[in-house]
Amino acid sequence: MGYWSNTKRMGARLLACLALLSLAQAKDNATPPLVAKTKFAKLHIPHLEQRPTIADFLEMRPSPAFEGKMLKVDGFLQRDPKDGSPVSQKTEVYLGYTDKNFYVVCVCFDSEPGKIRARLVRRELINDDDQFGFVLDTFHDHAHGLFFYVNALGVQQDGIWDEASLNINGPDYSYDMVWNSEGKLTGKGYVAWFEIPFKSLRFPPTDVQNWGVFFERDVKRNSEDSFYPHITSNAQGFLVQGADMDGIEKVSGSRNMQFIPYVVGRGFRQLDDRDPFNPTFNGASLQVRPGLDSKMVLKDSFVLDTTINPDFSQVESDQPQITVNQRFEVYFPEKRPFFLENSSYFYTPINLVFTRRIADPEYGTRLTGKNGPWSLGMLFADDKSPGESVAPYDRLAGHKAYFGALRVNHDIGKASSIGLIYTDRELHTVPGELECTLNPCLVGSNRVGGFDTKIKPGNKWLITVQALDSHTKFNDGTHKGGPAYDWFVERSSRKAEYNALYQDTTAGFETDTGFFRRPDVRRLSQFALYRFRPEGKTLQWHGPSISTINNWDHHGTRLEWYTNVNWRFQLNGSSDFGIYYNAGHERLRPQDFSTLTSNQDYAHYHRGFWFDYAYFKPVLLSAEVNWGQDTNYNTAVGPPVLGKSGFAQMSATIRPIPGLTVENAYLLTRLRDVATNLNQFNNHIIRSKWNYQFTRAFSLRVIGQYNTVIANSLLSSLQPAKNFNADVLFTYFVHPGTAFYLGYNSNLQNLANPLGADINGNLLRTPDHFINDGRQIFVKISYLFQR
Repeated sequence: MGYWSNTKRMGARLLACLALLSLAQAKDNATPPLVAKTKFAKLHIPHLEQRPTIADFLEMRPSPAFEGKMLKVDGFLQRDPKDGSPVSQKTEVYLGYTDKNFYVVCVCFDSEPGKIRARLVRRELINDDDQFGFVLDTFHDHAHGLFFYVNALGVQQDGIWDEASLNINGPDYSYDMVWNSEGKLTGKGYVAWFEIPFKSLRFPPTDVQNWGVFFERDVKRNSEDSFYPHITSNAQGFLVQGADMDGIEKVSGSRNMQFIPYVVGRGFRQLDDRDPFNPTFNGASLQVRPGLDSKMVLKDSFVLDTTINPDFSQVESDQPQITVNQRFEVYFPEKRPFFLENSSYFYTPINLVFTRRIADPEYGTRLTGKNGPWSLGMLFADDKSPGESVAPYDRLAGHKAYFGALRVNHDIGKASSIGLIYTDRELHTVPGELECTLNPCLVGSNRVGGFDTKIKPGNKWLITVQALDSHTKFNDGTHKGGPAYDWFVERSSRKAEYNALYQDTTAGFETDTGFFRRPDVRRLSQFALYRFRPEGKTLQWHGPSISTINNWDHHGTRLEWYTNVNWRFQLNGSSDFGIYYNAGHERLRPQDFSTLTSNQDYAHYHRGFWFDYAYFKPVLLSAEVNWGQDTNYNTAVGPPVLGKSGFAQMSATIRPIPGLTVENAYLLTRLRDVATNLNQFNNHIIRSKWNYQFTRAFSLRVIGQYNTVIANSLLSSLQPAKNFNADVLFTYFVHPGTAFYLGYNSNLQNLANPLGADINGNLLRTPDHFINDGRQIFVKISYLFQR
């Protein structure tokens, strides 16, 4: 899906903010009498006596059997690059339905068919291709929808469209539905064919359906996103600008029950370093693990999902990020399908549901859905990791944590809402069993509750407010608690954007179910962007942006200020470049670092540039580089010190032959001593991912990643480390729920042999010798049953 992104470019600690928008549309050829005349017309979908196929449209018009039988929609208008201009390539969409399926056929003409970007890739990975798709607002609430997209070869992409979380998380690709698609290149463009079973959708249980819809066509070489009806970038929201659609009558919705049993067999050998002073290896020649996912639809409005013994062996490893020399936790997004699906139901401005906190669940259940203006989300899961991540003799061994979340939301008008949220994490222990003298004071329970609201006072404005209170009980019987507040206002239009955020988190506030970096902070941040739009053949727009952050604690101490200014140039062909400058100042306190005797100030700055280049079909290039001054938090002795910083992030995606995609990435961060220019540390990450798509269903994926930290022991306390990981996965993906996986993973580290640890419990390492500290081969089979 060519979706907009309100992205903030970041380097080492860069916040160069920008906003893009991307969506598109399509239509059908011929000239039947069933034609949508204007973007304000309600689309009345005709009933079909027979099933259309892609073969009926390969002449770039309907066959005689469907001439005049399906509703024709055209008149697509651009959102980008020229908002309101007609689509550059003729686009026609044909609509109809039978008793069981909804049909959409798009005839996408192209004056230069050889320049159409169409690749055989894995399901969902079509964002770099020309594509057509649509979003169905089946409850017509202008807040939630389901999207269906394909590229010119028919590769599918689908998921949940949630207006509330779109600006932050983008569309939710984890929600996979069973539907049929085909795509075919022709001498005049391409044809995209969709068959959406009503059994794969959820909608109100009424005889006559009234839905919202918009269609999108993307022409990548022009950076062009066109829609029907016109979805202008001069107003916020997409679904609220969609068309009304009726005519579908007496159809039945989602299947009442789906079951996906699966079995995993694996052989493995892995390092067990839970007792850091006695590391060992364990494993098994064959370990068999069955599991079950289920889905039950209640009254066509709510979905109950459960999982028992979930397995995520096939999930791809995290994208590389810099994690060394960081004061606060680095955010790694959730990638496991069960927790990704319908995660937007739990979205609030302050992140209270970060499901990666559930590291090793044995079971989980989730209830989500919508009835009228009310939407509901409930999640409960256990987590074995607290008791399995410690040595067997540890008093925490064998204990589980329990994770729960409840979210209720009520729509107000077309685009406003008010909601409540409650989260709870419990770590069951016997009172007095885990004394703080033997362990850090473990959290026995953490509960957070509050309300939030979203207000849309106009089509360019957005206001959100959230108020929370938390209560935390430790295992020694002590308590803490406190409120947190979040206010956000934004105005966005085609040329200008502005937003402001104020957050206040008290010293006692904590969320163990969410992603939360630091308490006792009052934060004010602002962002402004202006676009000059020449909209020429090469340059679409250019313009400056500025972002600022100011943090204080509740005693009035200014902890940090930060400013980023940049100038961006957006080119045709999905390419851009820009320059930026960051200036900042942080104040560290003795409570932050015990080696400090008083507050100390550290000045930061960066100069940098970036570019993204996607003009030629086989190659995508991007890079960001900056240099300046940062703090070394991991000194060998004494308090933190300043260092000369350097950062680079580069990637190259190459498609040398049909079916093969090679994605390469390199990250570097380094600090040098200000006085002597000696290295404090260098961190290199190199990753290469190869995916070969034999067919739409069968693929081979190979990933190799090398990480190294080279540290100067006189200037840094970081441990020199080298790590190489290799991952191989064969996938045969019939459709969501029915698949076969065969995988192998191996990891090498520069650990001493025999294994040992220093006095601090860190594993001993060698300069160059590698040992295999973990490997696994597995087979996973799953099958979808529906009724």
